Amino acid sequence: MAGLVPAIHVLPAKKDVDARDERGHDVERSARHRYSQNMSSKSALKTKPEPFEAVVSTRPTLLLAWYDRHRRRLPWRAAPGEASDPYRVWLSEIMLQQTTVKAVGPYFEKFVARWPDVTALGRASQDDVLRMWAGLGYYSRARNLHACAVAVTCEHGGVFPDTEDGLRALPGIGPYTAAAIAAIAFDRRTMPVDGNIERVVSRLFAVEEELPQAKPRIQQLAATLLADSRAGDERSRAGDSAQALMDLGASICTPKKPACSLCPLNQDCMARAQGTQETFPRKAPKKSGTLRRGAAFVVTRGDELLVRSRPEKGLLGGMTEVPGSDWLAGQDDGAAKLQAPDLKGLSRWQRKLGVVTHVFTHFPLELVVYTAKVEARARAPEGMRWVPIATLAGEALPNVMRKVIAHGLGL
Repeated sequence: MAGLVPAIHVLPAKKDVDARDERGHDVERSARHRYSQNMSSKSALKTKPEPFEAVVSTRPTLLLAWYDRHRRRLPWRAAPGEASDPYRVWLSEIMLQQTTVKAVGPYFEKFVARWPDVTALGRASQDDVLRMWAGLGYYSRARNLHACAVAVTCEHGGVFPDTEDGLRALPGIGPYTAAAIAAIAFDRRTMPVDGNIERVVSRLFAVEEELPQAKPRIQQLAATLLADSRAGDERSRAGDSAQALMDLGASICTPKKPACSLCPLNQDCMARAQGTQETFPRKAPKKSGTLRRGAAFVVTRGDELLVRSRPEKGLLGGMTEVPGSDWLAGQDDGAAKLQAPDLKGLSRWQRKLGVVTHVFTHFPLELVVYTAKVEARARAPEGMRWVPIATLAGEALPNVMRKVIAHGLGL
């Protein structure tokens, strides 16, 4: 059974992926959320009088000076004076949606080692991409990543568009990601706003409006922190301005106990002056989803495990799983067990003690796990297959299934 993920504690609930406190931005919802160009009077920019205009006007300069001294070293970030690689910027931005920098690092290194450029990734199969992505969560990102690589390879000759509009026309790239790539990779004068920048700006200007309604105003306020082009230099350092704010939020202006004394913008931070830093950004109460329940069936044939692939569309689309019931609110164990796979020679199911818990973005899940063993000649039911347990690490297993298998096999 070597090769499977290390043993996992299955009873405590765990979110699908980390909420990006280090460098967070929402997963792109381009159809549901776009920063408005035509804001209402309530959302219009309300610039408060500043007592020290000289300090305010030098914010971008102070920010870049701090960044030049304290910038983080990240595997996708170009070294000072070097041009950014659009492929690495795009890949990192897709991976970082709803995921921490720490979690993304190893995945990013694996991807660029196997597919060093967008053309190589575009020529890969979606199954290979999903296998490499397994464990990172939000698997629609992996499918969109592959579709985007194919589009750039086939429709743009392997070269990313260098404008926000051109980037947004690609699969899986919404307003934030387009702005981030345009600024960081092509130095376009635009300010992407991720969770870190949202927090810094909301504190700096003491934005009282709650998220998500405050997003358009925060977007406009963030744009005031863009550096101007330097004399004799065509570069605006827009990408550096954005990355400086991201780093500031990750290392100084953190969600809890911000190190305000070390912040380059602390002299005129409104929240700091009020002593209310940790109360920003203002957020509406989160709505918790309804608990769903189901059953998972771990069937072994010697050293092989019975698995199937989920439908391409929908939650965990295209990923590998063990057979299971529907995940429904209020479902009882008896109804779930009736959805067990039909295998010849299988006399009884053994229910494992405890349950596997998992938390997706919109709902928590509890799964009862049943195990069974079948004879060596047993055939897999239609739509299912046997895979060696020793090779499970190479399957596109989402985290919830890794926990189910570990629980079912007693690992």
